Amino acid sequence: MTLLSSHISLKNVRFHALHGVMPQERTVGADFTVNLTVSTDLSKAAETDNVADTVNYAVLYDILHEEMNVPSQLLEHVAGRVAQRIMETFPTIMTVDVEIIKNNPPMQADCDGAAVRLVFER
Repeated sequence: MTLLSSHISLKNVRFHALHGVMPQERTVGADFTVNLTVSTDLSKAAETDNVADTVNYAVLYDILHEEMNVPSQLLEHVAGRVAQRIMETFPTIMTVDVEIIKNNPPMQADCDGAAVRLVFER
């Protein structure tokens, strides 16, 4: 049996953070939802049932939480920092796909949010 691909994802992780271009966004903040998927070879973990053979998703969350707490004007900048930290922390990760959604963007639109999605490859 051959493993074709393997990913670890954090889905719909919610944060209140101080990201935005407008001064009020950087003061009162807004609600954000983040989706994160990383690709790495998980074949060994599938066999061994040992956490040392995988990417610990709790550590992925910690990185995400720390970077979401650093105020930025652009969500693109936040996503770039998240991906860089993940790649530095886990040398086995080959791709990082991070989507950050501002749930109630300050514009005159009836929508579920405004989002950026960046996909990085090692």
